[in-house]
Amino acid sequence: MFNKNHQAADEPQLDMSRIPAHVAIIMDGNGRWAQARHLPRVAGHKQGMQTVKKVTIAASDMGVKVLSLYAFSTENWKRPESEVSYLMDLPIRFFNTFVPDLVKHNVKVTVMGDITRLPEKTQTAVNDAMADTKDCDGMILNFALNYGARDEIKRAVQTIAQQAAAGELDPASITEDTISGHLMSAQLGEFADPDLLIRTSGEERISNFMLWQIAYSELLFVPEHWPDFDGETLKRCLIDFQGRHRRFGGLVNK
Repeated sequence: MFNKNHQAADEPQLDMSRIPAHVAIIMDGNGRWAQARHLPRVAGHKQGMQTVKKVTIAASDMGVKVLSLYAFSTENWKRPESEVSYLMDLPIRFFNTFVPDLVKHNVKVTVMGDITRLPEKTQTAVNDAMADTKDCDGMILNFALNYGARDEIKRAVQTIAQQAAAGELDPASITEDTISGHLMSAQLGEFADPDLLIRTSGEERISNFMLWQIAYSELLFVPEHWPDFDGETLKRCLIDFQGRHRRFGGLVNK
């Protein structure tokens, strides 16, 4: 018993003064979670929605400034029509039940992606959630909906090219900040670039998510499927982050 307690005391603890400002999560594994339990894939998505609620509150309580969640990619339209239809209904169910809690915890909802392609009812739910939480000034819950990083970059380049063609912008003056300012994440201001990117379910790939913004993000791949992820898992991820030394291409920080 003494050894067990001694080991627990030696375990790394979360330093609340060094919480990553922006945490991004690729929520993967809903379907595999369901299939492992002999349930339809949509059951995994339903459970995953509950996980979003738990993790959002946990991240807010830990002091995270921005939590970005990859909810629906531009490639997800390739999935079976019945699954896509269910995924389009999830934001409606989510916001209808969770917005009061978001307001209570002072969490503001933002969205990246082309939501004009979403069904009208889904667009309404998303826009209403953003309107209802617009005055919250705590954590930002940033959903990537019908989002793809290459599409985001393409749109930014098109806008910059149009400005240059119109004589509004000198091509020689284009900087990294110029590009960042035209990306969908520009609304996040100083917290646009994630400090930590987490992907669940053990897969080790980025899947077209915030490719520009994660240039110097710490990457963490965890084995838990998204429905099994919770506040304690998030805490372990933040502790792992705090044990790393971010160099940003230079020497070790002194």
